[in-house]
Amino acid sequence: MDDGDLVVPAETERLRFRRLTMGDVDALVELDSDPEVMRFLSGGVPTSPATVRDEQLPRLLAQYLRHPGLGRWAALDRESGEFLGWFALDPSADGSEAELGYRLRRSAWGRGLATEGSRALVRYAFDTVGVRRVWAETMAVNERSRRVMAKAGLRHVRTFHLQWDDPIPGTEHGEVEYEVLQERPAARRAR
Repeated sequence: MDDGDLVVPAETERLRFRRLTMGDVDALVELDSDPEVMRFLSGGVPTSPATVRDEQLPRLLAQYLRHPGLGRWAALDRESGEFLGWFALDPSADGSEAELGYRLRRSAWGRGLATEGSRALVRYAFDTVGVRRVWAETMAVNERSRRVMAKAGLRHVRTFHLQWDDPIPGTEHGEVEYEVLQERPAARRAR
């Protein structure tokens, strides 16, 4: 399989998706440097450039080959081409399930882009890739993300508590998991 064979989700009315590349390091570092973007992930602590460049991005790029059709994609403004953040369908070990994720610049918040992109990825996961389940997790106190999950068609299935070495504010309220299951026979896996 060459790079041209790798599947990318269809664009939406306002978003275009593309595979991440090593050229995205600076944009990803900038995204993860915003304390509000990282509030419910790290308590506002930024991800180091070395971690993005040497650990996260190489792992994400390798994922495209292991699970064609799944992974993380840069989210670009469809008109301007501006990098807005990323969306993800992170695969389970066997690729039969995918974890929905999204991280957008603050300038993209409040415009319905997270919901628009998430809805598109849920459809893509079932109709193109053929997963049986899409799920997502966030902190129970992350109301904005929970609304996006619900608007994208996922339903709350549980609240649970994890033990953290370095808990951030809100951890005491737990984590929530949302999911949506394939209702039709699975589509043929993307190749």
